Amino acid sequence: MTTAHHITRKAVQVAIDDLCAKKVHFGKSEIEALLNIYKTITKNQDRMDRLKFRDVLHNSFDMTDDILMDRVFRAFDRDNDGYISMTEWVEGLSIFLRGTNEEKIRYAFTVYDLNGDGYISREEMFQMLKTSIIKQPSEEDPDEGIKDLVEIALRKMDKDHDSRLSFQDFHDSVLADPLLLECFGQCLPDHKVILCQKKFEI
Repeated sequence: MTTAHHITRKAVQVAIDDLCAKKVHFGKSEIEALLNIYKTITKNQDRMDRLKFRDVLHNSFDMTDDILMDRVFRAFDRDNDGYISMTEWVEGLSIFLRGTNEEKIRYAFTVYDLNGDGYISREEMFQMLKTSIIKQPSEEDPDEGIKDLVEIALRKMDKDHDSRLSFQDFHDSVLADPLLLECFGQCLPDHKVILCQKKFEI
């Protein structure tokens, strides 16, 4: 396990040059601002742990679903080392805040594919919908209603009828009906947050 290091000016400059070369959806001054936010969150350490990242998702983007916040962390953590680096931070936010439709579809699929096998299964749909739907006190068995929603989602989105969603199934469904992008729970910031960016200014 590697230890955290203080962020040097040189490391910041290398990250800025690297990110500018990768053509993220931010200008140089925005990248610098995002890296300053990163340094503030991590107390000038070169990596962000899961707990700090979840605080950002909760406090800045009003995300509350534990399963999905964990999956968003994994989508940002591209090298799977359990931490978010400066570069991963800006690259992730580039898609999270300003991604193209194609980037957001790929990102959402990655978040919803809980076990990373390349498919969104019935069980994964059930698990995500169960945590994102508010139980009504009058409901005798709320699981039945969630199972019905899973079946409706499969009927609408499972183009090859194999009882699970491949990336192609998900992609084609979202292109046909953009509201399906976050059909299994919030994994992108609310539009109001993006428009005003009061809590997360860059």
